[in-house]
Amino acid sequence: MTSVVLDASALLAFLRSEPGADKVASALADAVISAVNYSEVLKKTIERGGEIEAAADFIRGLSVAIIPFDEEQAAASAALYPQAKPHGMSFADRACLALGIQRGFAVLTTERKMALLTLPIQVKLIRNAH
Repeated sequence: MTSVVLDASALLAFLRSEPGADKVASALADAVISAVNYSEVLKKTIERGGEIEAAADFIRGLSVAIIPFDEEQAAASAALYPQAKPHGMSFADRACLALGIQRGFAVLTTERKMALLTLPIQVKLIRNAH
């Protein structure tokens, strides 16, 4: 399988065994995640009363590469702002897409709004539309 970028929502769906978790599971061996989105996953863990170290240990065990947010990604994320703003996309959403663009990888997400942008990469929704 081709490498993919995981959005925080996709990794959380996998961790919580939510719909779409199977699609994430099949991509884990070749997946990367932005440090920004990794932080979002850990924040959600804390919000739900989980232990940050246990979550971090589990994610490390998945062998998903956590990619530092760098200057190039910062600029690419900012450049997405005009297109992303009308859809209410967050900084973390843009960071995820910027990493995908930088690496030329598809993005896996549950966020339908991410698929509304015109991008040089694919955005793959892990859940079916209802």
